[in-house]
Amino acid sequence: MAENTMTVTVAYVTTKHNITLTAQDGHEPLLKDLCEALTEATGVPVPSQKVIFKGKSLKEMEEPLSSFGIKQGCKLMMIGKRNSPEEEAELKKLKDIEKSVEQTAKKLEKVDGELTGLKNGFLAKELQAEALNKLDHRVKVASEQFMKFLEEIDGMSFPESFSDCRMKKKGLVKTVQGFLAQCDKIEAGISDHLAKIQTKNLALAE
Repeated sequence: MAENTMTVTVAYVTTKHNITLTAQDGHEPLLKDLCEALTEATGVPVPSQKVIFKGKSLKEMEEPLSSFGIKQGCKLMMIGKRNSPEEEAELKKLKDIEKSVEQTAKKLEKVDGELTGLKNGFLAKELQAEALNKLDHRVKVASEQFMKFLEEIDGMSFPESFSDCRMKKKGLVKTVQGFLAQCDKIEAGISDHLAKIQTKNLALAE
């Protein structure tokens, strides 16, 4: 696997960083992988980085490093500004919310899986209505949590200079809105299945 590993030296300010990159899933390292590794090493966020090789600024993030002529042992330079401690603190708040969003999303995924199981008849017919009502309650709880996250994110405002925070906030709002739409879809699925059960029960009663 040695051929799938590349080490390059990147000069930033007065320090030289040896960055080792490993091929992922058989694909050679991309410029994006190098920039992410540089964020880890220097604290400079990717959007603020300017990576220079042989006097040329590299911009195509999805391109493999070899397409720029970068090989094992090559020397590059990076210029860029670290986030201020204030922005880092705000960024941490957003990352904490993101973790909570992911945890709630996992609960929602579980509900969706259980609903699929019910639709496939993994539970006795007479127990399905009660189980569906419990799932409906869990979806409503998740939906309320997502709404709270959205309110919390919306309530955060950042100065123009906090570009990382502003970008993270925008992405997070989109993610939460996507999960809220999923909640609506699952609730509709629950209502639909409940209606089918009730219709069948009425038919049997007649």
